[in-house]
Amino acid sequence: MLVLAFDTATPAVTAALHDGERVLAESTTVDARRHGELLVPTIETVLREAGVSLGDVTAVVAGSGPGPYTGLRVGLVTAQALATSLGVPAYGVCTLDALAYGSGLDAPFLVATDARRKEVFWGHYADARTRLSGPAVDRPHDLPGELPLVGAGARMYAEVLGASRLVDAPEYPYAGALAALAAAALTGPGLTGPGAAEPGDHPVLGPPLPIYLRRPDARVPSPPKKVST
Repeated sequence: MLVLAFDTATPAVTAALHDGERVLAESTTVDARRHGELLVPTIETVLREAGVSLGDVTAVVAGSGPGPYTGLRVGLVTAQALATSLGVPAYGVCTLDALAYGSGLDAPFLVATDARRKEVFWGHYADARTRLSGPAVDRPHDLPGELPLVGAGARMYAEVLGASRLVDAPEYPYAGALAALAAAALTGPGLTGPGAAEPGDHPVLGPPLPIYLRRPDARVPSPPKKVST
């Protein structure tokens, strides 16, 4: 097994390789404006560091969001294109699940990423592998309870949510955690609970399709107004 995983649903452009037992290589650049420029070089970097070729990859996994429209599409389209060219399966994993998995927490908590428009994408977890609800998008002050918080979205609104609730855990869904979660799902039980992906052979894995929780900012221009002569 050689899983190539990457995520572009947050400002972190991140990629990793996992052989079913450990992360072989991982590379991340935090830059919210250059997903399209950075993803392929990042993939090339992890392949080179791991000493393998793209043809050795047996599965491609991409973070499926939720996230901003443009960045999210970069990763998912790349995953579909690579999988088609290599003749291997492509999967999508909820970006919040990867962030939760990377936290390593074993008690209830919330994950939050920046959704822009003064909102956050969030999910409620019983532990690092079990999503109870979400993903959802809301104003920070609408998030439930006094549970610990993980993610850059939580840190961004620490004054609203309470700085004491912030957990010392990764702010972004690094691809090493994404690859490890996907590899675990491919070799055994994955994420569990009512918030997991669609039922199937791999509960944590779904199709490489975007999770949209609201309409994109971009709009098709309306027809020009008629001007009478």
